[in-house]
Amino acid sequence: MILMGYPVSTDENGINLKPAEMEKEKLYHCIFKDKAMLVFKDLQDNLNCYEIEEADLVEQIRKCSNNDDLEKLFEDYLKEKT
Repeated sequence: MILMGYPVSTDENGINLKPAEMEKEKLYHCIFKDKAMLVFKDLQDNLNCYEIEEADLVEQIRKCSNNDDLEKLFEDYLKEKT
């Protein structure tokens, strides 16, 4: 769910980022053209972006209603892969 004022959004031209509105070390996400984009700003103000194409994982991300759900999803996902 993308809320008004959320620093990551999409439109027909692609992904829009507002780094000045991002909290450091907080994970943001959006879905664009059946891909999930994960973005966070680290402690040095560098943007880190990751693209996920795996369809079932993208669908699970799409269902996350807040950042807590998203972080839990990735914790569980990483546990399964290790």
